[in-house]
Amino acid sequence: MAYLIAYDLGTGGIKASIFTQEGRPLADVFRPYDTLYPRETYMEQRPEDWWNGVCVATRDLLAASGVRNTQIAAAALSGHSLVAVPLDERRQPLLDAVPIWCDRRAGDQAEPFFRRVPYRDWYAVTGNGDPAETYTVLKLMWYKQHRPELFARIRHVLGSKDYINFRLTGRMCTDPSYASGFGVFNLRAWAYEDRFFQAAGIPKSIFPEIIPSDAVAGTVTAEAARQTGLAPGTPVACGAVDNACMALGSTGLAQGSVYTSLGSSSWIAVTSREPIIDPETRPFVFAHVQNGCYTSAVSIFSAGNSFRWARDQLCPDFAGQPDAYDRMNALAQTVPAGSRGVLFNPSLAGGSAQEPSPNLAGGFAGLALRHTRADLVRAVMEGIALSLRSALDILARQVPVSGAMLLCGGGSKSPLWRQIFADVYHMPIVKTSIDQNAASLGAAALAANACGLWSGYDAIPACHRQEDIRLPDEATAAFYERLLPLYQSWTGDLARLSDRLAALA
Repeated sequence: MAYLIAYDLGTGGIKASIFTQEGRPLADVFRPYDTLYPRETYMEQRPEDWWNGVCVATRDLLAASGVRNTQIAAAALSGHSLVAVPLDERRQPLLDAVPIWCDRRAGDQAEPFFRRVPYRDWYAVTGNGDPAETYTVLKLMWYKQHRPELFARIRHVLGSKDYINFRLTGRMCTDPSYASGFGVFNLRAWAYEDRFFQAAGIPKSIFPEIIPSDAVAGTVTAEAARQTGLAPGTPVACGAVDNACMALGSTGLAQGSVYTSLGSSSWIAVTSREPIIDPETRPFVFAHVQNGCYTSAVSIFSAGNSFRWARDQLCPDFAGQPDAYDRMNALAQTVPAGSRGVLFNPSLAGGSAQEPSPNLAGGFAGLALRHTRADLVRAVMEGIALSLRSALDILARQVPVSGAMLLCGGGSKSPLWRQIFADVYHMPIVKTSIDQNAASLGAAALAANACGLWSGYDAIPACHRQEDIRLPDEATAAFYERLLPLYQSWTGDLARLSDRLAALA
């Protein structure tokens, strides 16, 4: 029996999983790492934490599963996007901690960049619909202006999963899906766009070569084998950005397939043969793992993070308990739809490109002395669902969205939350056995193709076993339809207040 090892390098930590050669999950382990917030708009992680997490998780996974390292046919990574790890001429990291996808320090770099290339032109070519300052090329422009001595030493820049691939194999490369988040990638040409490097004043030479997602990037070196416990010579696929891996693991490459990812951040994505480009609503688009396919999405920046905040701030007595979220669900279950008049906006990490302002902050509205923490917990769950419904409506204006919605990610484990989503979306919500393993399954599928165990991705739907379907309650769905415009109006007011508060600060 051959096995596949998949790594999901997420915002909150690294999950290492072993799959059978048929794509069945066998075992997984999760190891968290920290996100650092040294200043307002700065959000950083340590690449060494990623690597240490991979090493520890791999050894623990092999021990827990009983699989021998020589039985691993190939490995692959899914990695969080828009990261810029700078390395010097000796291929050593130049920073202990680097900005991750949600870091927005490069806001001042957008204006000079878009003087040289119009924003609409850049967006039409790249599909980079998230705030421009989050993309890799703008982060490099920030290095150039604010850390010139560091910038002068940069010879290579790598994304998150590409840095781990480099540590595993010694090779520097990326794939089209991750490259499409660099801010310099032409979605239709499937290649770097030279004029964007020129507009940014950033040398193209520091960016990695692009190879297919399911190509073999290299094999595990003797040193990496010593640290991880993998066998020397194990093939490592190039892998893909988390959005593409999750889309692949959720629905394969079927045209028009759609899912909601309910993790730390959250997005709704559709797979299509053409990128969904709209300069008004700005869906963000990644090249998919196969040439000619795209995954286009709309998002909110804080979903599971907001629920985690509610756990820590509203339910501190649940802290450290393995059933903390179950207890929060039990509280929310006692509260009727609408949370007895309380609204919650989950924009605790700022507004996405699909929201009224990047300064949009979270908040509660409608609070009165009669309200309890149970009301607030349910309001948090409803607020996340209502924010995503607003995002879904944006996507639905571009491409028909019908049938059932697959819900994956950590939030999909909650039956109550699945029902809230069914009622707020006014469509069936499906949970499958893949659950939180969608990105890992996508990475495993890339590994299977890289080593020749698979030929294509037609086997992915068979890896899913439906575990639950929640149908909308028509009366509750009608209530949420009346509540939605009030929520959206309040969100607009909150965004304007947030802009004024940001200016005052």
